[in-house]
Amino acid sequence: MRIRATVAAVSGALALSALVVPAAQADSSSHSKSDIQKTVQAAKSASGKSAFAAADIGEPYALDLSFSGVKINNGKPIVAGVAAQVTVPVTYKVTHAADVNLNASDFLMDVELYRGPSYADYDYTLYGDEWPTCTATSTTTANCKGTIDVYPDVELINSFATTWKVGGYAIALNGEDPDAEDTDWSKVGYVEQDGLGTTRLQRLSKLTVNASPEPVVKGKTITVTGKLSRANWETHKYAGYATQSVKLQFRKKGSSTYTTVKTIKTNSTGNLSTTVKASTDGYFRYSFAGTASTPAVSAAGDFVDVK
Repeated sequence: MRIRATVAAVSGALALSALVVPAAQADSSSHSKSDIQKTVQAAKSASGKSAFAAADIGEPYALDLSFSGVKINNGKPIVAGVAAQVTVPVTYKVTHAADVNLNASDFLMDVELYRGPSYADYDYTLYGDEWPTCTATSTTTANCKGTIDVYPDVELINSFATTWKVGGYAIALNGEDPDAEDTDWSKVGYVEQDGLGTTRLQRLSKLTVNASPEPVVKGKTITVTGKLSRANWETHKYAGYATQSVKLQFRKKGSSTYTTVKTIKTNSTGNLSTTVKASTDGYFRYSFAGTASTPAVSAAGDFVDVK
């Protein structure tokens, strides 16, 4: 799991605490993610407290900025297999004070996914590898684009296939060096916003089908087998999805429409098997409607020639 250190705004007292500092606003920024992680943690360690005390190094001021219209992956769930990196788009609108410079090299902003009680008290986060980019639509608004990058082989476990919440943050360093011992945090602006929406993270599913014998005499029995499997993020392999309802469907040769013949359930290892009577040339397939943790999937049709 990629762990990110963050500054969090506390209502009324604006304290720096442990949360997440992700992507910088511009590719030209001199602040990389690793830099931010190190400097924020270093500042926390220097203070010797869970939050910065005003008497020691000051407190950040409330940055006048808010997020709205956040959309993750165009409103679709994020589906991940067992190894390949998954990158999905994130879009949103930012409204800010006229003196907030989104293009400053030391202005940091991102929208990310989290699990936990709140964005200020998260358990896990998912975020983009690159800083988001924003296009101004007025002196106080901008449309922004970023990504969420997911690495199933290093940061996911099966229980993560659930609903994730969305939070956003922005920090204006205003020329302050977060690595310096004499950083004046009162000159640093920070805002954090929770409740920006939700999205689902799902385990990629696969479905196979085989109808036999081929060819077959009309009226004889056809056996249709298959298997429903899904990504296991802990073994990094695909495993059978047990006791799931799956539809056996048939498409007559020359037609483009599948109709449901019957519904059966997978066994304890995700396997499927049923029989039907041969009637006419066509294609058999299995179709799975999906669950909250696993997306819908249909097998490619298997053609049977009926004599």
